[in-house]
Amino acid sequence: MVFQNNVLSGAAGSGTTVHTIDQSIRFDLASATYMQRTHGAGGNVDASTISFWFKRSTLGVEVTMFGTGASVYSTFDIFFKTDDTLFIQDYQSSYNLYLGTTQLFRDTSAWYHLVFAYDSAQAIETERARLYINGQRVTSFGGASPSPKYPSQNADSILGSNTTIGFGRYISYGSSNTNQYFRGYLAEMNYVNGQALTPDSFGETNDSGIWIPKEYSGSYGTGGFHIDGRDSADLGDDESGNGNDMTTSGLAAHDQVSDSPTNNFCTFNSLDNRGSGTLSEGALKMAFAATNDNVTGTFGMSSGKWYWEAYIVDFNNTYIGVQDSNVSATGYAEKAVALWYGGYIYEDDSDTGDRAIATSGAAYTNGDVVGVAFDADNKKIWWSKNGQWYTANSSSTSTIAISDVVAGNSAQVITRSPDFFMPFFGNYTDSTAIFNFGQEGTFSGNKTAGGNSDGNGVGNFFSAVPSGFLALCTKNLGS
Repeated sequence: MVFQNNVLSGAAGSGTTVHTIDQSIRFDLASATYMQRTHGAGGNVDASTISFWFKRSTLGVEVTMFGTGASVYSTFDIFFKTDDTLFIQDYQSSYNLYLGTTQLFRDTSAWYHLVFAYDSAQAIETERARLYINGQRVTSFGGASPSPKYPSQNADSILGSNTTIGFGRYISYGSSNTNQYFRGYLAEMNYVNGQALTPDSFGETNDSGIWIPKEYSGSYGTGGFHIDGRDSADLGDDESGNGNDMTTSGLAAHDQVSDSPTNNFCTFNSLDNRGSGTLSEGALKMAFAATNDNVTGTFGMSSGKWYWEAYIVDFNNTYIGVQDSNVSATGYAEKAVALWYGGYIYEDDSDTGDRAIATSGAAYTNGDVVGVAFDADNKKIWWSKNGQWYTANSSSTSTIAISDVVAGNSAQVITRSPDFFMPFFGNYTDSTAIFNFGQEGTFSGNKTAGGNSDGNGVGNFFSAVPSGFLALCTKNLGS
């Protein structure tokens, strides 16, 4: 699903929250990223609470967000199945707890808030394990047998025991289960031992009826922690005051990302990945392995002026531009309204893929950073290479000043009038690029961040942002 302007689902981010979350931690399969620690003795195994925000980047795969345990016969896990249902299990040679949602989690444009409370002392069976998503209790469970399975009264959980605990992979399996590394973003991770809390301890509903973060102010108990990734040099640092720091693996400073529950950024849409492309690095890196593939962003643009960038990893007939939301054809350019192919700018003039050469420009290649400035109000688009802007509407490769972009001069004018436009990346043959919509300025460590923000002080871009153009995020969309 693609969203435009204020039409963003769930807890997609807000510019008006009292408690702001400035960053998240990006987890990825390719880098085998995770964090963990040993819980320590003396924990309460009858009452605990887990709270964190998550944003998925890849669908249709079994991935683990949180887990604790010692082996495959002694494990507690919160994970997604391949059908994108969410499961929670506590397995101790047999299932103590096994709950699978009927709800599907397939919106890669939105942040979700998860709270799980274990409270085995409760007399009512269904009160012993409570799951909440965006402040609402989940009561519909099914899926694989024996779901729903609730703990027996006073049954001890693995959660709270002196075992390994952490985020990003199937902790109990260790490195032997490599396919279950989480792919996406986690933020504001709280583990409270000894209390079974409700979502009100971690969030609240704002005046618009949207569930938003609230700073937790209670105690954490034995083994409890608060991980928020505020220190890029120590992403596993515990901010609870307990000193229960996580040891990280595969995570680097560039995995601290500005995409957060209070400022949600555009990424690429796993549901609109057409062809052989593999998304990684939080759905900002796309690697095409065949011909005539494309992918579009999670945010649509019907008005305003927007800026984003792409780092070219492997230029092999790479196409960068915007797409008409009304076009349903597949192919490397059949969905594109306007795109820049290394030295040529095209505009698709029919849904069947006929294209007209609009102009030519400077060719780009591996290692270059391509900038896109898009004026949705006037249907104009410009491209830059490593900070230098190029003219359109001519057959030359002449450069222009950034002031021309601001003034609306020398643009490629788009003739279509779709419902909205979406960022577009496609290819004729296999190619790879890493995009930055403002949330991570090093392109996964491939460049030194330029430190350039938009006029609202948002984003970290490689090149200077033309005045009036903004990063594609919810703060700038006003949602």
